[in-house]
Amino acid sequence: MKKLLAIFAMSAFTAHGASIAVIDSGTDLLHKELYDKAWINEGEVEANDRDDDYNGYQDDINGWNFAESNNQIIDYSYMGTLTFDVRRFFEIQTKSFYGTATQEEKDWVKMKVQDEEFIKSLQVYGNFMHGTHVAGITAKDSDLAKIMAVKIIPTEVKLPFKADKSGPGLFLIKQGLKLLASQQMVMLTNVARYIDGHKVDIANGSFGTGYPQAKMIVEMLAGTIMRKEPPTEEQIHELTVEFLNTLIKEGDHMVQAAENTLFVFAAGNDGLNNDKFPTSPTNIQADNVISVAAALEFNKLASFSNYGAKMVDVAAPGVGIDSTVPGNKYLVVSGTSQAAPYVANVAGQVKDANTSLSPRDIKKIILGTVDIRDWLVGKVKTSGTVNTARAVRAAELSRSMNVDLAIRHSITDVQDVPSTDTKSNVKSEGFVLPLPSMFKL
Repeated sequence: MKKLLAIFAMSAFTAHGASIAVIDSGTDLLHKELYDKAWINEGEVEANDRDDDYNGYQDDINGWNFAESNNQIIDYSYMGTLTFDVRRFFEIQTKSFYGTATQEEKDWVKMKVQDEEFIKSLQVYGNFMHGTHVAGITAKDSDLAKIMAVKIIPTEVKLPFKADKSGPGLFLIKQGLKLLASQQMVMLTNVARYIDGHKVDIANGSFGTGYPQAKMIVEMLAGTIMRKEPPTEEQIHELTVEFLNTLIKEGDHMVQAAENTLFVFAAGNDGLNNDKFPTSPTNIQADNVISVAAALEFNKLASFSNYGAKMVDVAAPGVGIDSTVPGNKYLVVSGTSQAAPYVANVAGQVKDANTSLSPRDIKKIILGTVDIRDWLVGKVKTSGTVNTARAVRAAELSRSMNVDLAIRHSITDVQDVPSTDTKSNVKSEGFVLPLPSMFKL
């Protein structure tokens, strides 16, 4: 009888895997690696054109497309946009970060990034495959994980503010930026309410607006509104920071709307300090938010990665990550977009190990079990990279002791992940697309 009770107790921790919402540009849940891991809304009957669970989202079987207000979680009309040149670009990009690209390959990339048509095709495919690539990372080696697809990045987005007047220009720009910030965060708050309604455990957000992208938006509005007296560079900077801070402040509503979900956000691919140059939404500070920088394996901070001793929590591998892309294919891609789902994956495993853990507990475990790295001191809050085995061990121990004590024991039980880099001084080079943004110019 005791043996049966022990088996039952163990099954209580492993029978149901953590649910992970991939808030992104669309996810191909028909991919052979993801099909069996798709989250299914048991309260909805598929394709009956009814809102069976009365949540306001008709036929949301695997998630919802907030960008176009329907249940089409990926646009398959873009299948076939993975060209030979696009694939080659990503392959050479990875080699460049490892310092193994030939001069001929570097010259080819240099030529291609000057080609507007190629950059457009790269951005189109990058947007199409992004959510699927992220989803594959969140569920890698985790048979229990359940992926909810939440699409927020449409194929084309136009800024909803335009004016052809001079007048009090700076005031009009500020009002336009507030409108943009408000509209974006209304959608994201609705997303949060949606995933909260379905009791999602983890939400990965490999999207955002960084300083360079926000500055382009400000400059575009300034060029439209203040043609006769354009603002100074200092005014542009102040407006950009104010816009980003407004986005981040409004973002509090999003994470509060799903307080039982742990949000994992990508730090950004601009190589900037988020303490000085804000990035949204990753700079949101909350008990249920983790911000992730990208590392080259466990060896050094990726050259493209944003960082911040105050605003970024931890680093994880984000260079040359092989994962799923639409059409049962795979691709090696780099970015903080890849580092964030690595941490979301760890969060899911931690939740699986102890289903009673709250988002705050999971965050404490992940950040409390890192491997301290000299090269991350002053770069991220924890000065460390995630240690999956140690975090899961802490979660297991937390079944019978408090979280703080479980973390201390896990540090003794599990060794650091060793660095493997023999070429740490090799200069890493590579062109990385910025995070997918809901704003498109």
